[in-house]
Amino acid sequence: MFKELFISCRPKQWIKNIFVFTGLLFSFNLFDPVLAMKAFYAFTCFCIASSGVYLLNDILDREEDCQHPEKSLRPIASGRLNINVALATMVIFSGIAVVWGVCLEPTFGIIVASYVILNIAYSKWLKHVVIIDVLAIATFFALRVAGGAIVLHVGISEWTLMCVILLSIFLGLSKRRHELMILETDAKNHRAVLSCYNSNLLDQMIGVATSSTLIAYIFFTVSDYAVEKFGSKKLMFSVPFVIYGIFRYLYLVHKKEEGGSPAETLLMDKPLLLDVVLWAVSVVLIVYLSV
Repeated sequence: MFKELFISCRPKQWIKNIFVFTGLLFSFNLFDPVLAMKAFYAFTCFCIASSGVYLLNDILDREEDCQHPEKSLRPIASGRLNINVALATMVIFSGIAVVWGVCLEPTFGIIVASYVILNIAYSKWLKHVVIIDVLAIATFFALRVAGGAIVLHVGISEWTLMCVILLSIFLGLSKRRHELMILETDAKNHRAVLSCYNSNLLDQMIGVATSSTLIAYIFFTVSDYAVEKFGSKKLMFSVPFVIYGIFRYLYLVHKKEEGGSPAETLLMDKPLLLDVVLWAVSVVLIVYLSV
């Protein structure tokens, strides 16, 4: 039972919570052991909260998941994990995450509670509303970034939030396209909102999200804010990694029929993972050597 419960907590998805460290990175505190540990606690808090949310999502979607070639193998959908056990764990995890968040920083606790509540609303209603389903996903990432900044008492720029939101919209739309393509005529049986989309519409939306994400990041690297904060426009040298990363992801979505799980795609595709690592290293070198 514990093995099935652990699988249902989706530990591979915890990598999404790395956005909590955004404030730590851009506030010149990456190598501050006290603040780094505090950011790690916030990261762990979001991991616990997200695992609880995934359990609820699998409970509510168990019938639809049975129609999916991959999701039907999940412990709850396949019947290997008792629903009552999963529900009880979800309540415990959500409670622990919120209480721990409040202990770290009261406002951070509110952010975590908002994340849990919004995810519950998403699982029950929002993911069934066309376009709103993708915007809700973007909000989850924005809450992670905001939470990480709040717990450290550091500022976060509008540029950073904008880039994160646009990137998450791009990933959300790509995920919808993957689901639509892999399920084909059974798509609406798995997720009703997929009947509101088609490949042409999603490709146009993805095109807009791709362009917007790249333009926003490029403008951010040469903005007055970046120049004033980092002392130069050298952050623009990280742009090629962002371009390659997005184009590589598009390649995986369109040619390899991947993208159903952004976290797993990142971990499994070595070129994409290497690109993200190189981007992170370049940003650290540029930001911290300019201090």
